[in-house]
Amino acid sequence: MIPEHVIDEVRDRADIVEIIGEVVSLKKAGREFKANCPFHDEKTPSFYVVPQKGFYKCFGCGKAGSVFDFVMERQGMDFVEAVKYVAGRAGVEVEEVRGRKPEEDPNRPYYEITNFAQSWFREQLLDDAVGREAREYLEGRGIDAAIAERFELGYAPDEWRAFRDAAVKHGFDEALMLELGLLKQSERSKEPYDGFRGRVMFPIKSVSGKVLAFGGRILETASGDGPKYINSPESPIYEKGRNLYGLSRGKNPIRREGEALVVEGYMDAVSLAAAGFENVVAPLGTALTPEQARLLKRYTDRALLLYDSDPAGLKATFKAGDVMLEAEVHPSVVTFPDGEDPDTYVRAHGSESTRALLKDSIDVMERKLQILEEKNYFSSIDRTRLAIDRLLPTLRAVRDHTLRDIYVGQVSEKTGVQPATLMEDMKKAPRPGVPKPRSRDVPSGPPQPRSLRGGAERHLLKVMVRGVEWVERAAEVISSEDFDDPYHRAIFEALLDDPETRTPPPSMDPVASQRFHEILVDPAELAHGSEIFSKAVTRIRVAALHRRAQDLQTRIEKSGSDEEKLELMTKKSRLAAEIRELDENYWVAATRRRPNDRNPNETTR
Repeated sequence: MIPEHVIDEVRDRADIVEIIGEVVSLKKAGREFKANCPFHDEKTPSFYVVPQKGFYKCFGCGKAGSVFDFVMERQGMDFVEAVKYVAGRAGVEVEEVRGRKPEEDPNRPYYEITNFAQSWFREQLLDDAVGREAREYLEGRGIDAAIAERFELGYAPDEWRAFRDAAVKHGFDEALMLELGLLKQSERSKEPYDGFRGRVMFPIKSVSGKVLAFGGRILETASGDGPKYINSPESPIYEKGRNLYGLSRGKNPIRREGEALVVEGYMDAVSLAAAGFENVVAPLGTALTPEQARLLKRYTDRALLLYDSDPAGLKATFKAGDVMLEAEVHPSVVTFPDGEDPDTYVRAHGSESTRALLKDSIDVMERKLQILEEKNYFSSIDRTRLAIDRLLPTLRAVRDHTLRDIYVGQVSEKTGVQPATLMEDMKKAPRPGVPKPRSRDVPSGPPQPRSLRGGAERHLLKVMVRGVEWVERAAEVISSEDFDDPYHRAIFEALLDDPETRTPPPSMDPVASQRFHEILVDPAELAHGSEIFSKAVTRIRVAALHRRAQDLQTRIEKSGSDEEKLELMTKKSRLAAEIRELDENYWVAATRRRPNDRNPNETTR
């Protein structure tokens, strides 16, 4: 016997058009394919293949079924043989197991509850009185009754125990419903109550179409406060990082179009699909994960990222792009006008304008270079170094060797850095949250006040934890490579990764974690945050430039080529000019004294 989940995977990954098209001359007819029926003689085509739903049907002789049915009928195979044949075409390994029957699936009780919940939520939306406000909300967002039915949208009434009472009457276990997040339980009262109240409900399905979980969008008329969207917690049948919203209905359109549209939320996906863009999916309330990217790779090797174009949206775009590249999915970026997102744009401008916007998408690396150039990142050596730091994650993420060479060439041309140097930089990727000792972590050369090695860095971090806006400002003017202290560097990187984090990440080095905690609980008030920020950034950048100058001096002293020495001396001279521009006093003090001249008690300038 072949396990049910393997059969589902084979069915999901099979290209029914390709398999049937080998023995039948199919012609495209809208979203379907048609031909003369292979099971009876006819002159007018009445045999249709519907890739979106994964089935075929002849309106002449009545033959219909899945890809397995076609193979069994056409080639005389039994079911197991047909599954194995299709699996071989789809690249799925099939192993038969003995003993367990499908009805013995341990997760069956969970699926029974989620199926009931979906049907019940749907009934509430369609109820004349109960679902009126929810229907009005959807209609106001351009979602009519037909579209709501296609996406099986529902409504959770703004009542404490309406769903619970209905489910209990049908004999469903409250403990299982608590696990699924359909019920909740307060600390004070042990009486379970509905987990979703006053919300439009979006069913989240597996690739094979099983209801796994729900997302709920609150209505403005709902009583009480709450987040705009809430999602089911992870459960025995649901891992949000391993599923994509809309993939169950979008997988065949994705195959057909040769690309996936990746958006941020449920309404973006529904609005685009309603406008005719069926090849759309969305992560489930989290940043795109490697597992989600690999899941998408089963159906396409190209994705268009349709995220918001504000700073937060761009950050999410480029993170998703890097994850896609690691999964060997080639990402391009769609840029929306200020204040627009996929949902608002397609409703305001229609499908043709949206289609034109999709055609104007550009490769993720080209978009990064474009933004950096708009922000004047290639205007000086120091800012070019910052630009390279922002480009390196994408270079490191690429798994396709040809695409990587193209990216390296683009970055080299824009920055003037040799491809071989960029390739070396790509190999130096530190493990997130764990600082790696480097030679520059040991002070050498002319004296550097402690404020440059530690104090300024700590002060900058203290300002950054005061709010997201400070993190965004810091990201514009300074890089983690500018930090001398490896533990401060790790904290800086953690804040860039999540500007709102207020706890050390689990993967962070223990020393860095302790320092982060100390910074977070430091009671000292920063009365002049902007001034402290500016001075700290200057000190850190000066120190970083000084270290680079020292590295160049070492290379000059070791070089045996006059031509190379001249090139290195020119670079050092440019660095010196930048240092003088940033801090003339520091440059004079640092170059007039030798290391042994330093006062051991000196702590600040």
